[in-house]
Amino acid sequence: MKKIINDPETVVQDALRGMQAAHPDLLTVHLDPAVVVRADAPVRGKVAIISGGGSGHEPLHGGFVGRGMLDAACPGAVFTSPTSDQVLDAVVRTDGGAGALLIVKNYTGDVLNFEMAGELAESEVRSVVIDDDVAVKDSLYTAGRRGVGGTVLLEKIVGAAAERGDDLAACEALAQRVIGSVRSMGLALTSCTVPHVGEPSFALADDEMEIGIGIHGEPGRQRVPVGSASEMVSALLEPVLEDLPFASGDRVLLFTNSMGGTPLIELYLAHGIAEQLLADRGITVERRLVGPYITSLEMQGMSLTLLRLDDEMIELWDAPVHTAALRWGV
Repeated sequence: MKKIINDPETVVQDALRGMQAAHPDLLTVHLDPAVVVRADAPVRGKVAIISGGGSGHEPLHGGFVGRGMLDAACPGAVFTSPTSDQVLDAVVRTDGGAGALLIVKNYTGDVLNFEMAGELAESEVRSVVIDDDVAVKDSLYTAGRRGVGGTVLLEKIVGAAAERGDDLAACEALAQRVIGSVRSMGLALTSCTVPHVGEPSFALADDEMEIGIGIHGEPGRQRVPVGSASEMVSALLEPVLEDLPFASGDRVLLFTNSMGGTPLIELYLAHGIAEQLLADRGITVERRLVGPYITSLEMQGMSLTLLRLDDEMIELWDAPVHTAALRWGV
């Protein structure tokens, strides 16, 4: 195993210390329990938007803490759910008197621990569960579909709504609208290595790829020979389009994501193919995001996410955001 680490057992804490050093103007890191909080929290009268999950998916979620997005993120151990104590601490530290909305990816541990924290909190807390992965109905970590790339878009749009002053009920309703309109699917060309495990999570031959992979390395729909970029993009996009379904005349946000080890030259190539396939179907790409925003350590691969847009979602996507990983309009 070759990684830039000191001790596999302290990699998350060490990375969080580095994150604090890199972004002292944007966030504050607390280590016991581990919580990343926006620097100006709590913001009086504002709904707190809180998310989290296992580490190893950076910049999700800590990289999205800041103005216009998350008020706090709860980083668990690598590929491990955060504890309810972490989530509860995040609620307390960001309580501005308007309640908190918890954004939870659909993994069993995440759902249980966020739910427990919500029940223990003294302030009003509501939660939404995102399950945008069309690859499989159930997996090792979930009952139902997994929460994947759509989480990034959800956090940005709902974060912008909370920043402009929407109340808790409005933020929750908007979140459910986004969840109902977003679909994703990913593939892997290589595995990743969890630091404390020290060996690849699964084995793929040099001429194989896994279609429908999960962000923790969970198996997908099928293992097939490596194809061309056009074949890869089609293998991801077609199931996404069919699931909602998306149709001619739709306006969408296309999110082309690296799983961590795919360089931008390949990612842009894939994005261009996806844009053309959507244009051929009469679907208009009105907003775009390209880059490594929800990763699986150093896994080589990509995911595609489509969000069907309406005017309000476009306005909120375009609204100013100032975080370590997303920044515009400021």
